[in-house]
Amino acid sequence: MIVTVTPNTALDVTYTVDGLRPGDVHRVREVRHRAGGKGVNVARVLHTLGADVRAIFTAGGATGTAVVGDLAAAGIPATAVPIGGETRRTTTVLAGDGSVTLLNEPGPRLAEDEWQAFAAAVRARKPDVLVCSGSLPPGAGGYAGLLGRGPSILDTSGEALLAGLAGRPSVVKPNADELREVTGLRDPVAAATELRKAGAGAVVVSLGPEGLLAVTGSGTWHAAPSTVLSGNTTGAGDAVVAALALGLSRAEPWPDILRRAVALSGAAVLGPLAGDVDLAHYEAEQGLVAVRARPD
Repeated sequence: MIVTVTPNTALDVTYTVDGLRPGDVHRVREVRHRAGGKGVNVARVLHTLGADVRAIFTAGGATGTAVVGDLAAAGIPATAVPIGGETRRTTTVLAGDGSVTLLNEPGPRLAEDEWQAFAAAVRARKPDVLVCSGSLPPGAGGYAGLLGRGPSILDTSGEALLAGLAGRPSVVKPNADELREVTGLRDPVAAATELRKAGAGAVVVSLGPEGLLAVTGSGTWHAAPSTVLSGNTTGAGDAVVAALALGLSRAEPWPDILRRAVALSGAAVLGPLAGDVDLAHYEAEQGLVAVRARPD
């Protein structure tokens, strides 16, 4: 089983508008609500692929109840850890010109006993792969204490990423900006090497339309998609994490993992909401992704 961990759960609200103009009044053509947060999105993608997965997340207030209900309706196995604060909302605005604007609330503060209950729910599981994803809400104790009991993936940024390296995650997955922020280095290979020295087993860097860079103990690879896609990019990174988790659970070689990750990321861009994937694109693209070894 793959277990995903989301301390800062969200109800994702997606608005579709003809255009986005600061300071103007907009008429929304469509509104959609869905359980979200990065780990929840990863679980949704894995569930779509037929993987054995469970999402562990915090839930509070009416918004938390909506998140629990949405996951139940989707048939995704889930463990909700109750908290006193109201689960946050995130807002995505999709404009007719293809632009994507995100407004992410910080999340409610967790009391010490709430964080301990959440950590206990995670430690009670013995997964094949543990995925820790997303920002940490105020009061959270950090990811390092949840890692280190088996294969794991850490997908977060800033101080949460740096502190989480003490848990020695098998893989970390920053994007290029996040990697530069925590290392101060512009060369992604050099920056990824620094994260490996600090505790990461491997570093997979999202390069946007240029694909993925993987710096691992067995080699360095660049994986590029066959074509540049336009669409909703908000769930692309979570789809990459889903592919990484699936590959780790099957002990696949890195080139195969990266092919799946790039294909699934593109399939997520074509999906209408974060957590959706275009399965036809995913199946066709895997054979078209170019994976090239790079010198260390």
